[in-house]
Amino acid sequence: MKALATLFFGMFVMGSTELLVVGVLDLIADDLSISVPAAGSLVTAYALGLAIGGPVLTASTMKLDRRIVLTTALFLFIAGTVATVVTTSFAVLLAARVLTGAFQGVFIAAAFAAGTAVVPAERAGRAMAVVISGTAVSGAVGVPLGTFAGQALGWRGSFVAAALLAVVALVATLALVPSVPSTGTGVGGQLRYALAPRVLALLGLTFLVFSSVYAALTYIVPFLDSVTGISGAPVSVFLLAYGGACAVASFGGGRFADADAARTLVVGTVGVAASLAALYFFGTVGVLVAVLLLAIGGFAMGMAPSLQYRVTVLAGPGSAFAQSLPASAANVGIAFGSFAGGAAVGALSVSAAVLAGLAIAMVAVPVAWASGLLVAPAVPETPASESVLCGV
Repeated sequence: MKALATLFFGMFVMGSTELLVVGVLDLIADDLSISVPAAGSLVTAYALGLAIGGPVLTASTMKLDRRIVLTTALFLFIAGTVATVVTTSFAVLLAARVLTGAFQGVFIAAAFAAGTAVVPAERAGRAMAVVISGTAVSGAVGVPLGTFAGQALGWRGSFVAAALLAVVALVATLALVPSVPSTGTGVGGQLRYALAPRVLALLGLTFLVFSSVYAALTYIVPFLDSVTGISGAPVSVFLLAYGGACAVASFGGGRFADADAARTLVVGTVGVAASLAALYFFGTVGVLVAVLLLAIGGFAMGMAPSLQYRVTVLAGPGSAFAQSLPASAANVGIAFGSFAGGAAVGALSVSAAVLAGLAIAMVAVPVAWASGLLVAPAVPETPASESVLCGV
């Protein structure tokens, strides 16, 4: 499965680069003589570039061969990362982050289309899981490695390393990913199906799932400190538990998507809600907190392939454009969840961030159940059957 492995690697490199700023935030602030909160806006800029620019670029390239889109996105991503390294202007750095986020967004959509094209229809969910796992593994492994590189090489050196890895991904894509001609119609025809109410319902569920998780996760370090009594180096063990669970679940979630994606979403949302409730009530027990972080990561990322799969199925002929939308909904959800958690902490206490996540998760449960009643449009094409190019 060389093509899928290549797509996984491309997602891993881009995901690591997206979150690399988190580990070198203080170094960037010192080098550019800006405040840490200002440097933190580089994370927001990237997320907005992905959430907004990704769908826009996907819409403008949907008639192109997916392999061409993938390689072009990687090339421009490399150029944006190089601009990040050489600039001394914060404004240019901010713009480069927005653009590289947009290039990752269009890469994600093309990777899903190419990934499902190189497997039989009944394995589409597992192919999506492999693609999604690149991002999940980048959070678990790539970010700590990037942080280490930043401390050893400086923040610019860490981005040079990211650019070099992206070059490897580009060469591998050229060599191993087959041509995947677009089967989509024009933008108008795509939007009619991709933005249908049934698809928007799944995007709303995606928003709720990631909002609920990140309302709590954004403030998990102060929660561990003030509630669980864990601080310093041991915190990394708890974060690694969450990241590892995300990585494993994103792989395994593909089988659940192929078997019954709608049921997986119900089980996953109930699992996230129950785990957040337990985290709030038993947050003082360190071992249990570690287990609950494993559960939250497992349930949340175990749903990710099913969310992607259901969106593309319900979009029908609009799947080429719809492929880019779950990532956008997830990023908007992450931003909202962080805001909601912060508001709860400011008004009450650190524990209130978990309550905010639980409240959002409780809304997600009935939405997940109702989404299972939705059916694909009555047209001959479906995203799974559109893609049967077995060139792995």
